Amino acid sequence: MLLLVPLLALVAGSLVYCLLSVAAARRYLAARPPELRSPPPISVLKPLSGVDEGLEQNLRSFFEQDYPEFEILLAVRSPKDPAVALVNELAGEYPRVPARLLVTGEPPYPNAKVFSLTHMLEAARHDLLVMSDSDIRVTPDMLRTLAAEFQDPHTGLVTCPYRAVPGRSFWSLLEALGLNTEFLAGVLVARMLDGMRFALGPTIAARRGTLARIGGFEHLKDYLAEDFVMGKLAAEAGCGVILSSYVIEHHIGSQRLGANLLHRLRWNRSTRRSRPWGYIGQVFTNPLPLALLLWVFWPEWWPLALATAVLRAAAAWATAGWVLRDPLTRRFWWLVPVQDLASSLTWIAGFFGNTILWRGRRYTLLRDGRFELLDSRLQ
Repeated sequence: MLLLVPLLALVAGSLVYCLLSVAAARRYLAARPPELRSPPPISVLKPLSGVDEGLEQNLRSFFEQDYPEFEILLAVRSPKDPAVALVNELAGEYPRVPARLLVTGEPPYPNAKVFSLTHMLEAARHDLLVMSDSDIRVTPDMLRTLAAEFQDPHTGLVTCPYRAVPGRSFWSLLEALGLNTEFLAGVLVARMLDGMRFALGPTIAARRGTLARIGGFEHLKDYLAEDFVMGKLAAEAGCGVILSSYVIEHHIGSQRLGANLLHRLRWNRSTRRSRPWGYIGQVFTNPLPLALLLWVFWPEWWPLALATAVLRAAAAWATAGWVLRDPLTRRFWWLVPVQDLASSLTWIAGFFGNTILWRGRRYTLLRDGRFELLDSRLQ
């Protein structure tokens, strides 16, 4: 009985969170961008490292934007990077799109993505910047939608929600289900309760003046979650941060079990360091394992466990169905409980340890969210 009371409290909190998720999804869908009147020129910044699964289709979707004036800047560390040949091929295939490839060399600080963005920012010709990862795929109207959202002069930074698309592995399928039914709900609830005081890494658009007000990329170079910090600093500087109405596709690859667990662990440890109280609060975001514990040890509470399952399903559909229009969740809805259990276990593991493995290098995470290189590239 001593453990029943706290478990009931956790389940009750999870039920409230599910209801908030549904309300937050409805509020997000109520917002729409205005009609685009005068399209400003845009610079698209794409950091690259190797040829990941689907890279050609991802990059091609940016070259095929239906937008009057934009340029694409791409950055690699070495001229021997295998992405160089693909970029040159696409630039030749789309001669009307100004595209430049920059070779940056090795970064002198931990965050290589920020180093690439710094070089591309210096070379960019336009004031409106769209920073997008290599694993993002979009439709031809993406730049038009983002430009319309910047017609409000108070908007300084726009961050895009994303629909995760898995590779061919079962573990990437589970992760994509989690991103589409769990992660986005947390974003939407935070937006409803406290406004957008953070950004999401896969695609961020910002005015050049906004980056200048937060001190440029210099203030982000030592942080693992540079996206979160960028949005936080922009909000603190008085620049409006909004969650875009445009949903991008985030192609997460085909990781096997070991690589996927390391990826989840890196994500959780980074979140714990970036916003520790928010990380603790994630106990409410996976209600199904809590309901299962309640049902197994106190079967008489089965109506509450059943209600939890129903509300979790409603919250999952509010994000994956209403907001993301995700065919993956519609097809594999029965795997959501498995994903929730996996998410809970890796969340618990995230409380322990301060090292991460990222692109073959091992780093240590500091208490304030910064990270430092521990050793050189692993063989």
